[in-house]
Amino acid sequence: MSSLPFESAAATVLGREHARVGRNSQDAFHTRASAHGLVAVVTDGCGSGAASEVGARLGAWRAVDTALTLLAEGVGPDAPGFLSRLEADLVGFLKGLAGQLGPEAVGEALLFTLVGAVCTPSCVLVFAAGDGLWALNGEVHRLGPFPGNAPPYLGYGVLRPGLVGLKPLALRPTEAVESLLLGTDGAVDLLDEPGGPLSRFWREDRYFANPDALRRHLALLNRETVRADFPGRRLVRETGRLGDDTTLVVLRRVPGRA
Repeated sequence: MSSLPFESAAATVLGREHARVGRNSQDAFHTRASAHGLVAVVTDGCGSGAASEVGARLGAWRAVDTALTLLAEGVGPDAPGFLSRLEADLVGFLKGLAGQLGPEAVGEALLFTLVGAVCTPSCVLVFAAGDGLWALNGEVHRLGPFPGNAPPYLGYGVLRPGLVGLKPLALRPTEAVESLLLGTDGAVDLLDEPGGPLSRFWREDRYFANPDALRRHLALLNRETVRADFPGRRLVRETGRLGDDTTLVVLRRVPGRA
């Protein structure tokens, strides 16, 4: 396991609109640590794809596995070729799947956005392809929206090599990183959520003490409620606050760890 001074919390919940029409969640996440570092990724499948949750899940796992392999080979996230090698592996992986499943699988199952981070004892790299949300040391950044609600999916590289790539968002010394949040685009709804600022996710101990606390919080936000309007003599139905599937991975420095 990694000796990095970070603890993590992660969760995903089905969006209100996907639940309404009976669709699966198209989000996924994966985090894993090794002796060489820690990698975390959140992915969001294309909304028009019939089975884009498949690509999102496979893409998250492949990205983490490949990044850890690069670290084990001595290629750090600050190396000039790190992201290009990660990108080439991901696109090659998707191309192999499309070769087995047919070219129509690209649009139906292999298009997804990705926001990720690679943490080593020396530095932390944040990168992305497509839309989403990330926050480093409390500074929040939104990725997108893109024209026509069409983010640049990495899977487009299967059809046209080099069309879309992984973009570096931040590279910081590990000693300068106190907190990091990665989110799919559904997390944008949390920016205006009245239950508290986004910073609660890395400031409150409960999300790290209980591995299910973050998921439960997001599920409560998305619960439909009914309240009585006594003056109006009626029942008021309030829908969940997260319209789209929402996935978060949160890292923070362990209190007292340098």
